[in-house]
Amino acid sequence: MASNPPSKCCVVGFRHEGEPTGSMTKVADKWDAYIATPSDSQKKSGKALLFLPDIIGIWQNSKLMADQLAAQGYLTLVLDIFNGDPLPLNRPDDFDFMGWMTKGSTGDNPHTKEAVDPIVQAAIKALKEQYGATKIGALGYCFGAKSLVRHMSTTAPFTGIDVGFIAHPSFVDEKELAAINGPLSIAAAETDSIFPAEKRHKSEEILKEKGLPYQINLYSQVVHGFAMRADLTKKQEKFAREQAFAQAVSWFGEYLE
Repeated sequence: MASNPPSKCCVVGFRHEGEPTGSMTKVADKWDAYIATPSDSQKKSGKALLFLPDIIGIWQNSKLMADQLAAQGYLTLVLDIFNGDPLPLNRPDDFDFMGWMTKGSTGDNPHTKEAVDPIVQAAIKALKEQYGATKIGALGYCFGAKSLVRHMSTTAPFTGIDVGFIAHPSFVDEKELAAINGPLSIAAAETDSIFPAEKRHKSEEILKEKGLPYQINLYSQVVHGFAMRADLTKKQEKFAREQAFAQAVSWFGEYLE
């Protein structure tokens, strides 16, 4: 694997302050999503971002980040890739992550790639047909990174994402990473058991072999989840989170235009 499976660090973190300005909607009249729309004067015509969140799903932090992306001119859709079953922040130590992934909280709502892929594909279709996107960038945080990478290929139905940014990815297979067909930027934490140094280096080898534009930025003194759930009272975490966001915006500015 290019990154390891999710674990406790995927749900540990901090809620950020602010008032979201977007609105909730539905994708294909079935799956929840949060839409953040840029002003007419800032809107980048034909460009849209698909936000594939960590396992906390659509919550305060992801909404605020989507609003920030909209302020940069991008219509941004945060997708509930967990079919109504995201996890609350800060789960107990004995929480069964793999059980949740394979069966869901109710035992009949799995979060495997076979369950998540149709949700992502429906969102890509909605961005194109409902929102008029002709070019789609995507952000994938932790769990969401796998779905992003899977939909950057040239093999239908795993297409539709033109440019990608992922932060502290989990569960990404080497073959999935090797199949991408567009520019990819990665934000990594210095301390991360899911995306440790050997996985970063292997990912670099794969991306170098592909010959497509790529970027891997390593942020010191932060841990898995920093780009979404950083403790903003700590200077280094706040700086890293802000720089990872700027990394994504710069990447889309260069390759989504």
